[in-house]
Amino acid sequence: MTAASPISATTTTVSAFHVMSKPIGPICNLDCHYCFYLEKEKLYKPGESWRMSDAVLDSYIHNYIQSQDASEINFAWQGGEPTLLGVDFFQKVVDLQSRYANGKKIHNALQTNGTLLDDRWCEFLKQHEFLVGISIDGPRDLHDTYRVDKKQKPTFDAVFRGLKLLSSHKVEFNTLTVVNRKNSQRPLDVYRFLKSIGSGYIQLIPLVERKAPPESLALPMLDLAAPPVPGEDLPDLPVTPWSVEARQYGQFLVEIFDDWVRHDVGKIFVQTFDVALGNWLGAGSGLCVFAEKCGTALAIEHNGDIYSCDHYVYPDYKLGNILNQSLGSMVNSDLQKKFGSDKLDTLPEYCRQCDVRFACNGECPKHRFIRTPDGESGLNYLCPAYKRFFKHVDPYMKQMAALLRQHRPAADIMRIQAEQMRCGAAPDRNDPCPCGSGKKFKRCCGTK
Repeated sequence: MTAASPISATTTTVSAFHVMSKPIGPICNLDCHYCFYLEKEKLYKPGESWRMSDAVLDSYIHNYIQSQDASEINFAWQGGEPTLLGVDFFQKVVDLQSRYANGKKIHNALQTNGTLLDDRWCEFLKQHEFLVGISIDGPRDLHDTYRVDKKQKPTFDAVFRGLKLLSSHKVEFNTLTVVNRKNSQRPLDVYRFLKSIGSGYIQLIPLVERKAPPESLALPMLDLAAPPVPGEDLPDLPVTPWSVEARQYGQFLVEIFDDWVRHDVGKIFVQTFDVALGNWLGAGSGLCVFAEKCGTALAIEHNGDIYSCDHYVYPDYKLGNILNQSLGSMVNSDLQKKFGSDKLDTLPEYCRQCDVRFACNGECPKHRFIRTPDGESGLNYLCPAYKRFFKHVDPYMKQMAALLRQHRPAADIMRIQAEQMRCGAAPDRNDPCPCGSGKKFKRCCGTK
């Protein structure tokens, strides 16, 4: 193995940041219709090797560990499809992590479509305690709508086979579901299916992509439009046919939440709901899309190029290369600082005055391409969804936040909901709280 010359991080250590690693770039064995990353292949030279070299891998792992003060370091591996690299590549990963850990605890997460998993893979993942994320879009008919292989054949059976292997080897996994035009119309079918396959942690990612204009503004080789530039007016571009409709996404979240809050709090963790509760508690968002600012979730490509975000892998957002710059210096660069602060600085006035701004913060800048009712640019395409969802969950979030402040589990809300349904109405402020605490409702779970 060729060891890269380590780049000193002693003067560039920064507060916690995260890197999405793309060790095989956009290369994948599937051909999902909606994938925004497959066409990134066009941004690199034809015939280029897509396998992350030993030198890049060594430099990245060494520098990433050095650049953070935390006692625990989290690596995330994605693609494309990272399992195309084989088990031996990831054995190098854990060997390098062990070499450079310097007493720190290392965690690995691998996002995969699951179709290439076999016994050897699962034995390795179990041995080294990888957390595996499986991409699956719901029951067979919904999953196979867009997630197909290179021959345009359905992939559900192959994914399900991979899931069974993970379960048989007792490998911890969660699921990532892309919420699209099709599956957004059947929220409970999706949610109950994910529960049925044993997913205890569910990520629901809204699909929003725009078609590139006929004469592309900057990247004529790409079929999808680049993210909007903050503060600049761009032509109106249609979203793709597979993008989720904003109002339908809001309804999708509401229907799943209503089922979850009555049956699954504390048992099933839905990322969007957990993050929302953190905001109602005043703890701030643990997810970049709902934070006031971004800029702490970078991406590294197969050749060591570092980008501001994995949704911004475009030339204008390239920060440098891991072989000649430290991660700390790139995170601290003026370009990245501006990228992060633009999220707040360009937030429309309409959003600044919104009742649920604290929970939303304008969501991801990539989706800010429509106008506010008064004509200001930069409103998020999903604004109707988040207004609907956050206003709907407000009373429940307040109840759960109150429970947690009383050092009680948020799951107690299920008993409260059951009692309220039994009585046929919510208690008045001076009624005994249905949670059984003995306090008045206004001084317990009805706390504002």
